[in-house]
Amino acid sequence: MKSLGIGLIGTGFMGKAHALAFGAAKAVMGDVPEVHLAVLCDTPADKAKQMADQFGFTRATDDWNSLISDPDVDIISITTPNILHFDMAIAAINAGKHVYCEKPLALTLDQARDMRDAARAAGVKTMVGYNYIKNPAFTHACRLVQAGEIGDIVHFRGWVDEDYQADPELAWTWRAKLSDAGLGALGDMGCHLASMAYGIAGPIESLIADMQTVHITRPLADGSGHAKVENEDTASALVRFANGVHGSLSTSRSAWGRKNRLAWEVHGTKGMICFDQERMNELQIYRNTGNAAQQGFTTILTGPGHPPYGEFCPAPGHQLGFNDLKIIEATALLRAIRDNTAPCPNFDDAYEFEKTIHAIAQSARTGTRVSLSDL
Repeated sequence: MKSLGIGLIGTGFMGKAHALAFGAAKAVMGDVPEVHLAVLCDTPADKAKQMADQFGFTRATDDWNSLISDPDVDIISITTPNILHFDMAIAAINAGKHVYCEKPLALTLDQARDMRDAARAAGVKTMVGYNYIKNPAFTHACRLVQAGEIGDIVHFRGWVDEDYQADPELAWTWRAKLSDAGLGALGDMGCHLASMAYGIAGPIESLIADMQTVHITRPLADGSGHAKVENEDTASALVRFANGVHGSLSTSRSAWGRKNRLAWEVHGTKGMICFDQERMNELQIYRNTGNAAQQGFTTILTGPGHPPYGEFCPAPGHQLGFNDLKIIEATALLRAIRDNTAPCPNFDDAYEFEKTIHAIAQSARTGTRVSLSDL
């Protein structure tokens, strides 16, 4: 197979993560198609050139349309603010390019559906940045649940909290504007929790929810006054899964002290499993077997027994990190292109995850239970 050309749009936190992932995929995983870092796009042009040099891209541009049409580019990585995802992804799909897009897919569920349908019709491969479900600890938890290690699932409870919007004096940005960011805490973080709930307990059938804007206004950066915060800082939902299991989901971007507390518990008839992304290399499992006086939680440290951890490090307990999850994600896309298989999570999967956050927002606005099949 020919070397696949990577076109990267955006050079922030996620842009760097994508560049590192594609650059390291073959070195870490071995059996991965060859890639070359072809074109990088950012604005202004001098920044694009600087970051292309830093990341190792051959060329730079400040025009994302020219990057998409470039014949040397096979895969488009979209790591821009949310408002740009839809136009860039549709243009890339129409050009016959594979697309690796950060979450959420788009500002609205209608746009996300259009992206999914366009990718299906074009037959291109897609990947969406739900990298936390690539964590070997999480995939091991899924296997434990599926193997019946904690019996039948009876309840799922999850929460995802950060404090990046906790300070009321933090300046207003595009993240506070519906037309630029779409949903707030739900779009930034709640969708990650939805992806994990889906993996552990299956699709959600319906929910009832509420949400809150903690800081109604924020100061403008130039000191000229305050602007309204148009989306939610917190949201919570009581959910019913399609298999009859009940649960709850909660998210806050105003939770002082929390940096990435993407955590959940799944309760079963024979025990339970706990996970927290702030301790991403650990699982805790409780089994109600044996002498009651000796029962307790067992901590599982991820290691080579939890693939693909061993591709990174031969020793248990030495820890993987966030950027390692992006390498796993990029590898899945590259292998799917080579093997003509469906990568996961692709646009179809992401659309299902994101139905949950839009259902939460709709329920909060209307005060009614929302069935996801009606969206």
